[in-house]
Amino acid sequence: MSDTTASAAAPVTALSAAAGPAGAPARGRERGRGLRLCLRVVQVLLALFFAGASAAPKLIAHSSAAGTFAEMGWGDPGMYAIGALELAGAIALLVPMLQSVAATALSALMVGAFVVQLTYFDGENAATPLVLLVPLLIVARARRGHNEELLRRLGVRRG
Repeated sequence: MSDTTASAAAPVTALSAAAGPAGAPARGRERGRGLRLCLRVVQVLLALFFAGASAAPKLIAHSSAAGTFAEMGWGDPGMYAIGALELAGAIALLVPMLQSVAATALSALMVGAFVVQLTYFDGENAATPLVLLVPLLIVARARRGHNEELLRRLGVRRG
């Protein structure tokens, strides 16, 4: 009976040993999938923020946004332009081919927002654009591979 048990256990042990190295790439794929999912969640949250909390008040000329832009001397045209840029960026964050470009453009917008907060409002809310800048730059870097596809579709040749 012990011979049968030993011979039955040998293939299991050999199978387990063989599965060890093969299990490592599987864990790497799972980790990569998890990171991609996490990055996608961050993109969706950023898109929701930029579309809802940031662009919407500007595009509907909410009194808080209108007052701020009037105080800076930019008026309604500046408010609508910034709101449109934020909404376009929010939508583009969800389009695979545009996500890196959108994150880069929104990052530039956040640098501008930071400078405006420092110069016009004495740094009152200057941390907000900086907090948004970090995940935007992560998305821009992580999704930069899509830029090649965008350039190809636009007919731009790199040389």
